[in-house]
This record gives sequence, C-alpha cells and structure tokens, in this order.
Amino acid sequence: MMKRHDYILAALFLLVLALRLIPGGGEWYFSSFYPLVAKILGGVSGLFPFSISGVFYVLVSCLLVLYPIVAIAKYHTKKKIVFFMELRAILWLYVWFNLAWGINYMAPDFYHRTGVIPAKYNAQKLEIFVFDYLNKLNESYCKPSPVDESIVCRETVAAYKQLSKQKGINAPFAEHPKSKTMLLTPLYSKVGVLGSMAPFFGEFTLNADLLPLQYPDCWAHEYAHSLGIAREGEATFYAYLACTMSKNKQIRFSGYMSVLPYILSELYRTDEKLATAFVARLRPEIKQLFNQQRAYWQSKYSRTIGEIQNFLLDSYLKSNNVKSGIHSYSEVVGLMMSEARLRH
Repeated sequence: MMKRHDYILAALFLLVLALRLIPGGGEWYFSSFYPLVAKILGGVSGLFPFSISGVFYVLVSCLLVLYPIVAIAKYHTKKKIVFFMELRAILWLYVWFNLAWGINYMAPDFYHRTGVIPAKYNAQKLEIFVFDYLNKLNESYCKPSPVDESIVCRETVAAYKQLSKQKGINAPFAEHPKSKTMLLTPLYSKVGVLGSMAPFFGEFTLNADLLPLQYPDCWAHEYAHSLGIAREGEATFYAYLACTMSKNKQIRFSGYMSVLPYILSELYRTDEKLATAFVARLRPEIKQLFNQQRAYWQSKYSRTIGEIQNFLLDSYLKSNNVKSGIHSYSEVVGLMMSEARLRH
C-alpha cells in the first residue's frame, strides 16, 4: 500500500520527467528555477567548512550496499521488501539530483542560448585562430605562484557578472562563494579529476593536489558548473573567458594555459604540420611548465581506475543529453573559435 511520501515521490518524479522531456522545460529550469534552488542549497552547505557532499556520497554508498545484506541476513526481511526499499531510495536520489542541478543538462547549449553561429572549420581560419591564441599565451607568461582564493573569487565573480549579460550564463548567486576540498583527494588524483560540482548540496569542490598554475582556472571551471553550466566544454570555455579577463597576471596566465591541451589535441588531429609549427613557437618556459604539469599528474594516475572512471563518466554524460560524452571537453576549441570570430 502506497504511503503519503510515495505519492510525493511519484509527483516529483513526474515533474522531473516533464522538465527533461517537454520542450522548453530545461531552459525554464536553468534560468528561473535553478537560481532559487542554488541559493538555498548554497546557503545550507555554506554553514559547513567541509564538503558535506563527500560525506553524503560515502554514507549513501555504504547504506545502499550494506542495507540489503543486513536486512536479509540478520533480520530476515523479505527480498521483495528490500528491493522496493532500495528502489525507493534510488528514485529519491534521482529526483534530488535532477531538481538540485541535473536538469541543467536539458537546457539549450551555448549556441542556442546566445544565438552565436558555430564557426566553420577550415585550414586558414584554424591557423589564424591558433596563432592569435599562441601570441596571447606567450605574452601572458609569468612564473606561477599561489593565488589566494579570495582574489580568485573576487576576479571570477566580477567576470561572470559581466559575462552573464552577453554570454548565456547565470549571474553569480552570491558575492563570496567558496570552494571546498575534495574528501577523497588521493582517489580523485588517481583518475585525473581536478574538481567537481556536487549537485546534492550545491557545492563545488577542488582537488587538494592542484598545482598553483591550475588553481584559478579549476576554480572558475567548477564555479561555472555551480552557475548551471552542465556541459564540460562550455564550463572550460567560460573559465577561460573569466580568467583571461582578469587583471591578475597569475589568473590570466592560468586561463590561457588551461586550454593549451585542447588546442594541441585539435591541431595534431587535424593538421600535424601546423601543430609542429605551433609548438616550435611556444615559449620554452611554457613548454617546460606543460611537460612538468603532465608528468606531475601522470605520477599520480592509475590507468586501471582511470579507465573505469572514464567509462562511467562517458556513460553518465551520454545519458544526460551530452552525445559526445567525455569528448565534450574538447568542444571548447569550437566555442573559442566562434567567440573569436565575433570579436574580429
């Protein structure tokens, strides 16, 4: 027999399906409903100095695994009852995830939100774009040093306030948002995850192993997620814009360096001769930093665990309206070219 909370769960589940499936539902959620939810969840999670999402994930995982074992083995609970208890818990998590943040995946992408026409690739346009970027990257070089979070926060919030007026992103929900440290940093380092958006409590968390050069960009990237940007390529793009707008040279250099791996990957994929010419013109100091950064994370990476994580992440993204899966990260190059075309 269904109880009152079952009817509430059913109603919320139908609401989630409606927002995900009905045209315009994701757009309304992103611009109207999510900002309210984010402010509430952010206010609650802000009361705690640690990542409550990290603790929540561990507890929920343990309960979902241990409950059936204990209920059946110790208390001889009927398997049918255990099954429905587990199903009910999973449905509540699904509803919570979607209403707290997940429906942002169903919002229109950057091009539809802004009306920007995607840039068309050709050899000449790609060459002009990458060498314009290269000049800015070389000019932005400075010896990396730590930047206090208060400075990164101030600069990033100011940038997103400006970007929200023209680039299809929500304006910041608070003046002084703060990141939190990942609870299981060593494990995240083994799979190459530098930061994450924790939707259940409106937190964004950063890997404690981040290098000083990466910190400002990763902060801006995860903060873009907390403003409702679900697609990875778009979050990378917004972080790049926010950081390169900064007056702080460390933050600006972090922004330009953050997209270098995607630029190189795209060049080697499409025009190896152009890629060779590009690398030849990189400042020696930047080449050294790039190689040191790659070696640093490779020393922490576990191939086996990383491949499992990549498979799960790819499946997760594809199930949430991101057809390109983990390859969506590389879409930042197309976004950069489209935005650069508007400025010229």
